[in-house]
Amino acid sequence: MPENADQLHRRAADALLSPPVEEWDTWPFEGPVAPRALGPPGEELIRDGEGGKPCTACAKPDADYFWTDANWRLMATEPSGLPVVLILEPRAHIDAPADLPDDLAQEQGLLLGRVERAVLSVGGIGRVHIGRWGEGAAHLHWWFIARPAGFTQLASSMAEIWSDVLPPTPQPIWDDNVARVAAAMRQG
Repeated sequence: MPENADQLHRRAADALLSPPVEEWDTWPFEGPVAPRALGPPGEELIRDGEGGKPCTACAKPDADYFWTDANWRLMATEPSGLPVVLILEPRAHIDAPADLPDDLAQEQGLLLGRVERAVLSVGGIGRVHIGRWGEGAAHLHWWFIARPAGFTQLASSMAEIWSDVLPPTPQPIWDDNVARVAAAMRQG
């Protein structure tokens, strides 16, 4: 029988662990950390695009995206400490990959590879991390987070944190990187 939220909270309340992050080569901070107390379970937050809240993604015009097709749209975030960070969304208001009809699920699989190749075309990219969280919005969106080559300290899930720790990529370089991705997407 699966553990419910109350059981998890009781089990964790006095036994939170602090992983040895200060030993991780990828951890962007110095010294140990202590976990914050785990609050009791509560109601799920109502996300953007659910529970009567309008969907920000559905309301955006195509002009906010640098690449679109009949079913998908691709946009860049604001400059961060990484070479490029992108978001791929379906046009349709779909919450999760499990909700995609088969034809869009197949397109999604092909697009994940296509966008990754386009990001790699920027040059100097060591890895492209693809992630889907969905905690803030009920509109499916995939993150493409480019780690610069040679910076293995920024590896894996730490790349997202390093993106906020490093100074932002200068706007002209960011714009050029996004333009390279857009050109690669147009070429197919």
